[in-house]
Amino acid sequence: MNHYPLWKNLLILVVILVGLLFALPNLFSQDPSIEVAGTRDNPVTEASIAEIAAAMENAGVPVKAVEPREGEKLLVRFTTPSEQLRGQEVLDQVLSDRYANALTTAPDLPGWLEGLGAQPMFLGLDLRGGIHVLIDVDMEAAVDQALERYVGDFRTELRKEKVRYITVTRDGGRLAVRFKDEQARDQAEDILRKAFRDLTLETGEEAGQYYVYAVLPQAIQQQIKTFALQQNITTLRNRVNALGVAEPIIQRQGERRIVVQLPGASDPARLKELLGATATLEYRLVDTENDVQDALEGRVPVGSALYRERDGRPILLKRRVIVTGDQITDASAGFDQQSGSPAVFVNLDGQGARRMRSITTENVGKPMAVVFIENRTITRMVDGEPVKERVRTEEVISVANILEPFGRRFQTTGLDSSDEAHNLALLLRAGALAAPIEIVEERTIGPSLGQDNIDQGFRSVIIGLVLVMVFMALYYRVFGLVADLVLVINLVMMVAVLSMLQATLTLPGIAGIVLTVGMAVDANVLIFERIREEIRNGSSPQASIHAGYDKALSTIVDANITTLIAAIVLFSFGTGPVKGFAVTLFIGIVTSMFTAILGSRALINLIYGGRRLKRLAI
Repeated sequence: MNHYPLWKNLLILVVILVGLLFALPNLFSQDPSIEVAGTRDNPVTEASIAEIAAAMENAGVPVKAVEPREGEKLLVRFTTPSEQLRGQEVLDQVLSDRYANALTTAPDLPGWLEGLGAQPMFLGLDLRGGIHVLIDVDMEAAVDQALERYVGDFRTELRKEKVRYITVTRDGGRLAVRFKDEQARDQAEDILRKAFRDLTLETGEEAGQYYVYAVLPQAIQQQIKTFALQQNITTLRNRVNALGVAEPIIQRQGERRIVVQLPGASDPARLKELLGATATLEYRLVDTENDVQDALEGRVPVGSALYRERDGRPILLKRRVIVTGDQITDASAGFDQQSGSPAVFVNLDGQGARRMRSITTENVGKPMAVVFIENRTITRMVDGEPVKERVRTEEVISVANILEPFGRRFQTTGLDSSDEAHNLALLLRAGALAAPIEIVEERTIGPSLGQDNIDQGFRSVIIGLVLVMVFMALYYRVFGLVADLVLVINLVMMVAVLSMLQATLTLPGIAGIVLTVGMAVDANVLIFERIREEIRNGSSPQASIHAGYDKALSTIVDANITTLIAAIVLFSFGTGPVKGFAVTLFIGIVTSMFTAILGSRALINLIYGGRRLKRLAI
């Protein structure tokens, strides 16, 4: 009685040893480091290691090591945070046009641990320091942009069906198509209703003019808003990844907001510049049939628009857009082989490539312009109060004759510098934002505050653990000491599982660990009280141990399953901090069931199993 077979003891021992092994990396120190990522034109190579080391040596910055990482990146290790910051300044000044860098920390693990794939837990923003940004997405602008896209589609459809119209314009939250006579309006209504089934069409008459009004139904508007939010999350994630920031957290919060957390990042100005930028390109034909001077005097031809080049010269462009930044699949910065000026090499998707080839084939010898469009938010002081305004900049950066038809891949020149080409390529490659954004909250958490959180969290875990262990040892004697040992093993197992899953530990996560320390002994308390009850009822010590573990099992499972359900609900519906608490609570409950039921039973069996006992130290 009360004896486990050898295989079960060995299995429990193996699980505990694996847990110890994967928890071990958390005991090693973290080196202040910089993660270096190459650009598309300048990927990191073996030569990059020597180049970065030489730059640091010339600047007098001591480097602990420069080593390659997965994903074609390099890791530059330093001894102190001050050396890390000086190293970033060197990289920004000397190699910023070739490499992107991000502050991070890296565990100083021995080679055999790295070979096993063991890594420490990720630390969240509140423990490691970094930048927290809350972004609001302009959903109304997303709907307006969707309506704007229909303007060109309406014109194309009516021209194709040879229906004469006067104008197609935006009228508040709807589109208005104006006609001279009722017959043309009715014909156009039938055509548009068949071609655009997702729109709600109405007709009207004002001042002798006939109109067809188009409105987006609420269901379609909601789809557009949801898609805009999802696309913005994807775009922001691509932009942050292009910076090389380690372990970013980018997730939705509520109906229209996005949370961006960058542990270890320390340059909020650069982050805000990158996240808020909505630079893109449009390719349009130059209107060579009309006079620019007439447009300057207010007589802009129908179907054309007045723009200005970077030097201020006016130019008349066709309103019809050939391709936009949404159809760009890839972009890289470089230099034009003929002129040596900065250039962006652009790849289009299938639809954009077909459209570009069709237009350039029809217009060989005619000029085509590249329009650079940027949306950004600026703050102005009005009556002593800061007022945020959205500014849209549109300028022609390049005009060139179409020498021959081209389609999928081509280059754009006319940029001021290689830095501008690099930033534009990064934004185009990451994708255009589907809707404008505004940063409504920003917090920068210093590494010293994060270290304080770590120290206080660690102290709370130790204090809670010691108090529980002292109580158990005094109240349950030998059985209490067994419970203390499995409690420590449970804590190690929790850390091991978090490390194996590469979960992010946050301050609420530490609260979950502290709570689990108290809850982990509940199972042992149930078992031990059941054993004491069996002894009081006159059962033998061995029979009492056997009955205690068997009869308390269902109660333990029921109690822990309800807690697991609560943890799952918290993880499913909670935001970042709540999810961190739910993860550690869930893992702690699972590991405590293993250690309290199987682990403590194995130890009790080794101590008391197979012996004649008169009494138990409980």
